[in-house]
Amino acid sequence: MIRLECIPSGDDPLLVWTAQGMRTGARVWTSGDAAAVACRNVSRRDRLALRGSVADVTELLGRIRPQVEGFFPIGDEPLIAALPGVEVVAHLGWMHTETFSGTPTATSAHWLAETEFPEVTALLRAHHPHSFARPGDSGVTRWAGIRDEDGALLAVAADAWSAPEVGFLAGVATRTDARGRGLAAQLCAFVTGELLAARGRVALLVEHENVAAVRTYDRLGYRMRRLAAARFT
Repeated sequence: MIRLECIPSGDDPLLVWTAQGMRTGARVWTSGDAAAVACRNVSRRDRLALRGSVADVTELLGRIRPQVEGFFPIGDEPLIAALPGVEVVAHLGWMHTETFSGTPTATSAHWLAETEFPEVTALLRAHHPHSFARPGDSGVTRWAGIRDEDGALLAVAADAWSAPEVGFLAGVATRTDARGRGLAAQLCAFVTGELLAARGRVALLVEHENVAAVRTYDRLGYRMRRLAAARFT
Protein backbone atom coordinates (compact mmCIF):
# COMPACT_ATOMS: atom_id res chain seq x y z
CA MET A 1 0.00 0.00 0.00
CA ILE A 2 1.23 3.51 -0.79
CA ARG A 3 0.16 6.97 0.18
CA LEU A 4 -2.75 8.49 -1.72
CA GLU A 5 -0.66 11.46 -2.87
CA CYS A 6 1.60 9.07 -4.76
CA ILE A 7 -1.16 7.99 -7.13
CA PRO A 8 -0.26 9.17 -10.66
CA SER A 9 -3.85 10.46 -11.03
CA GLY A 10 -4.05 11.67 -7.44
CA ASP A 11 -6.13 14.66 -8.49
CA ASP A 12 -8.85 12.33 -9.81
CA PRO A 13 -11.87 13.04 -7.56
CA LEU A 14 -13.27 9.53 -8.07
CA LEU A 15 -10.11 7.89 -6.70
CA VAL A 16 -9.75 10.46 -3.94
CA TRP A 17 -13.37 9.94 -2.91
CA THR A 18 -13.05 6.16 -2.94
CA ALA A 19 -9.99 6.34 -0.68
CA GLN A 20 -12.11 8.09 1.99
CA GLY A 21 -9.08 9.86 3.46
CA MET A 22 -7.17 6.55 3.59
CA ARG A 23 -9.30 5.39 6.48
CA THR A 24 -8.55 2.00 8.04
CA GLY A 25 -8.68 -0.70 5.40
CA ALA A 26 -8.30 1.52 2.33
CA ARG A 27 -5.61 0.31 -0.08
CA VAL A 28 -3.87 1.81 -3.11
CA TRP A 29 -1.85 0.15 -5.87
CA THR A 30 -0.09 1.51 -8.96
CA SER A 31 1.56 -0.02 -12.01
CA GLY A 32 2.66 1.97 -15.04
CA ASP A 33 -0.04 4.57 -15.62
CA ALA A 34 -2.64 2.48 -13.75
CA ALA A 35 -3.96 3.20 -10.29
CA ALA A 36 -6.45 1.27 -8.16
CA VAL A 37 -8.05 2.35 -4.89
CA ALA A 38 -10.05 -0.13 -2.80
CA CYS A 39 -12.18 0.74 0.21
CA ARG A 40 -15.09 -1.00 1.89
CA ASN A 41 -18.57 0.43 2.35
CA VAL A 42 -18.33 3.50 0.14
CA SER A 43 -21.89 4.40 -0.83
CA ARG A 44 -22.96 0.92 0.32
CA ARG A 45 -20.49 -0.93 -1.89
CA ASP A 46 -16.98 -2.30 -1.47
CA ARG A 47 -15.54 -0.23 -4.30
CA LEU A 48 -12.44 -0.58 -6.44
CA ALA A 49 -11.87 2.65 -8.36
CA LEU A 50 -9.66 2.27 -11.44
CA ARG A 51 -7.80 4.70 -13.66
CA GLY A 52 -5.28 4.31 -16.48
CA SER A 53 -4.75 2.57 -19.82
CA VAL A 54 -6.48 -0.74 -20.47
CA ALA A 55 -3.17 -2.60 -20.71
CA ASP A 56 -1.74 -1.28 -17.45
CA VAL A 57 -5.00 -1.63 -15.51
CA THR A 58 -5.37 -5.21 -16.76
CA GLU A 59 -1.85 -6.02 -15.63
CA LEU A 60 -2.45 -4.41 -12.24
CA LEU A 61 -5.72 -6.25 -11.72
CA GLY A 62 -3.99 -9.53 -12.49
CA ARG A 63 -1.63 -8.91 -9.58
CA ILE A 64 -4.12 -7.65 -7.00
CA ARG A 65 -7.17 -9.77 -7.90
CA PRO A 66 -6.87 -12.11 -4.88
CA GLN A 67 -6.92 -9.08 -2.56
CA VAL A 68 -10.00 -7.46 -4.06
CA GLU A 69 -12.38 -10.37 -4.60
CA GLY A 70 -15.90 -9.19 -3.77
CA PHE A 71 -15.13 -5.56 -4.60
CA PHE A 72 -16.97 -3.77 -7.39
CA PRO A 73 -14.70 -2.16 -10.02
CA ILE A 74 -15.75 1.33 -11.08
CA GLY A 75 -14.19 3.73 -13.57
CA ASP A 76 -14.66 5.48 -16.90
CA GLU A 77 -17.01 3.59 -19.23
CA PRO A 78 -14.50 2.83 -22.02
CA LEU A 79 -11.95 1.47 -19.53
CA ILE A 80 -14.34 -0.80 -17.61
CA ALA A 81 -15.98 -2.07 -20.82
CA ALA A 82 -12.58 -3.10 -22.22
CA LEU A 83 -11.25 -4.95 -19.17
CA PRO A 84 -11.12 -8.76 -19.30
CA GLY A 85 -12.54 -10.69 -16.37
CA VAL A 86 -15.22 -8.17 -15.39
CA GLU A 87 -18.91 -7.78 -16.26
CA VAL A 88 -20.53 -4.35 -16.43
CA VAL A 89 -23.56 -4.20 -14.13
CA ALA A 90 -24.45 -0.50 -14.20
CA HIS A 91 -23.83 2.74 -16.05
CA LEU A 92 -23.65 5.79 -13.78
CA GLY A 93 -23.15 9.49 -14.01
CA TRP A 94 -20.42 10.87 -11.75
CA MET A 95 -20.89 14.61 -11.39
CA HIS A 96 -18.56 16.89 -9.49
CA THR A 97 -17.81 20.56 -9.07
CA GLU A 98 -15.25 22.84 -7.50
CA THR A 99 -17.27 26.01 -7.99
CA PHE A 100 -20.85 26.96 -7.20
CA SER A 101 -22.57 28.46 -10.22
CA GLY A 102 -26.11 28.50 -8.89
CA THR A 103 -27.92 31.71 -8.09
CA PRO A 104 -28.23 32.14 -4.32
CA THR A 105 -31.88 32.38 -3.31
CA ALA A 106 -33.72 32.68 -0.05
CA THR A 107 -34.41 29.18 1.21
CA SER A 108 -35.55 27.42 4.34
CA ALA A 109 -33.10 24.56 3.80
CA HIS A 110 -31.16 23.77 6.97
CA TRP A 111 -29.30 20.95 8.70
CA LEU A 112 -31.60 18.72 10.72
CA ALA A 113 -31.01 17.57 14.27
CA GLU A 114 -30.59 13.87 14.98
CA THR A 115 -33.96 13.90 16.75
CA GLU A 116 -35.52 14.67 13.35
CA PHE A 117 -33.92 11.69 11.58
CA PRO A 118 -36.93 9.38 12.14
CA GLU A 119 -38.91 11.78 9.95
CA VAL A 120 -36.23 11.47 7.27
CA THR A 121 -36.49 7.68 7.46
CA ALA A 122 -40.26 7.86 7.08
CA LEU A 123 -40.05 10.23 4.10
CA LEU A 124 -37.52 8.00 2.32
CA ARG A 125 -39.53 4.87 3.02
CA ALA A 126 -42.66 6.41 1.52
CA HIS A 127 -41.26 8.52 -1.31
CA HIS A 128 -37.75 7.28 -2.19
CA PRO A 129 -37.47 3.65 -1.04
CA HIS A 130 -34.40 2.93 -3.19
CA SER A 131 -32.24 5.66 -1.64
CA PHE A 132 -28.69 4.47 -0.92
CA ALA A 133 -28.32 6.97 1.93
CA ARG A 134 -30.37 6.39 5.08
CA PRO A 135 -30.13 7.81 8.59
CA GLY A 136 -27.93 5.72 10.81
CA ASP A 137 -25.98 4.05 8.00
CA SER A 138 -22.20 4.04 8.21
CA GLY A 139 -20.78 7.10 6.45
CA VAL A 140 -24.08 9.01 6.36
CA THR A 141 -23.28 11.93 8.62
CA ARG A 142 -25.79 14.77 8.17
CA TRP A 143 -29.22 15.45 6.70
CA ALA A 144 -30.58 18.74 5.42
CA GLY A 145 -34.28 19.38 5.03
CA ILE A 146 -37.01 21.81 4.07
CA ARG A 147 -40.29 22.03 6.00
CA ASP A 148 -43.58 23.66 5.13
CA GLU A 149 -45.24 26.38 7.18
CA ASP A 150 -46.89 23.71 9.34
CA GLY A 151 -43.59 22.01 10.10
CA ALA A 152 -44.05 18.96 7.86
CA LEU A 153 -40.84 17.68 6.27
CA LEU A 154 -41.07 18.10 2.49
CA ALA A 155 -37.59 17.31 1.14
CA VAL A 156 -34.24 15.97 2.34
CA ALA A 157 -30.63 15.52 1.19
CA ALA A 158 -27.58 14.03 2.88
CA ASP A 159 -23.90 14.64 3.41
CA ALA A 160 -22.87 11.01 3.05
CA TRP A 161 -19.59 9.18 2.45
CA SER A 162 -17.71 12.46 2.14
CA ALA A 163 -13.91 12.28 2.00
CA PRO A 164 -11.71 15.01 3.49
CA GLU A 165 -11.02 16.37 0.00
CA VAL A 166 -14.33 15.55 -1.70
CA GLY A 167 -17.77 16.15 -0.22
CA PHE A 168 -20.53 13.82 -1.39
CA LEU A 169 -24.22 14.63 -1.91
CA ALA A 170 -26.71 11.76 -1.64
CA GLY A 171 -30.22 10.84 -0.55
CA VAL A 172 -31.97 13.70 -2.37
CA ALA A 173 -35.71 13.10 -2.03
CA THR A 174 -38.91 15.15 -2.17
CA ARG A 175 -42.32 14.15 -0.89
CA THR A 176 -44.48 13.10 -3.83
CA ASP A 177 -47.13 15.77 -3.21
CA ALA A 178 -44.47 18.50 -2.99
CA ARG A 179 -42.66 17.84 -6.27
CA GLY A 180 -42.49 20.49 -8.96
CA ARG A 181 -41.77 23.29 -6.50
CA GLY A 182 -37.99 23.36 -6.85
CA LEU A 183 -37.37 22.06 -3.33
CA ALA A 184 -34.76 19.51 -4.42
CA ALA A 185 -32.85 22.22 -6.27
CA GLN A 186 -32.88 24.44 -3.17
CA LEU A 187 -31.62 21.62 -0.99
CA CYS A 188 -28.89 20.63 -3.44
CA ALA A 189 -27.74 24.24 -3.65
CA PHE A 190 -27.62 24.48 0.15
CA VAL A 191 -25.71 21.22 0.68
CA THR A 192 -23.38 21.90 -2.25
CA GLY A 193 -22.43 25.29 -0.86
CA GLU A 194 -21.84 23.86 2.61
CA LEU A 195 -19.67 21.01 1.33
CA LEU A 196 -17.68 23.22 -1.04
CA ALA A 197 -16.81 25.53 1.84
CA ALA A 198 -15.61 22.60 3.94
CA ARG A 199 -14.06 20.24 1.35
CA GLY A 200 -13.25 22.24 -1.79
CA ARG A 201 -14.93 19.72 -4.13
CA VAL A 202 -18.33 18.07 -4.19
CA ALA A 203 -19.49 15.00 -6.11
CA LEU A 204 -22.51 12.76 -6.51
CA LEU A 205 -23.69 9.73 -8.47
CA VAL A 206 -26.80 9.96 -10.64
CA GLU A 207 -28.64 7.74 -13.12
CA HIS A 208 -28.38 9.04 -16.68
CA GLU A 209 -32.12 8.51 -17.12
CA ASN A 210 -32.90 10.98 -14.34
CA VAL A 211 -32.91 13.92 -16.71
CA ALA A 212 -34.47 16.39 -14.26
CA ALA A 213 -31.83 15.68 -11.61
CA VAL A 214 -28.98 15.93 -14.12
CA ARG A 215 -30.34 19.28 -15.31
CA THR A 216 -30.54 20.55 -11.72
CA TYR A 217 -26.97 19.53 -10.93
CA ASP A 218 -25.73 21.01 -14.20
CA ARG A 219 -27.24 24.38 -13.27
CA LEU A 220 -25.36 24.27 -9.97
CA GLY A 221 -22.03 23.82 -11.73
CA TYR A 222 -21.66 20.03 -11.66
CA ARG A 223 -20.12 18.42 -14.73
CA MET A 224 -20.86 14.92 -16.00
CA ARG A 225 -18.42 12.03 -16.24
CA ARG A 226 -19.79 8.72 -17.53
CA LEU A 227 -18.80 5.72 -15.41
CA ALA A 228 -19.45 2.01 -15.46
CA ALA A 229 -19.63 -0.26 -12.44
CA ALA A 230 -18.77 -3.94 -12.78
CA ARG A 231 -18.21 -7.17 -10.92
CA PHE A 232 -15.51 -9.78 -11.35
CA THR A 233 -16.48 -12.82 -13.39
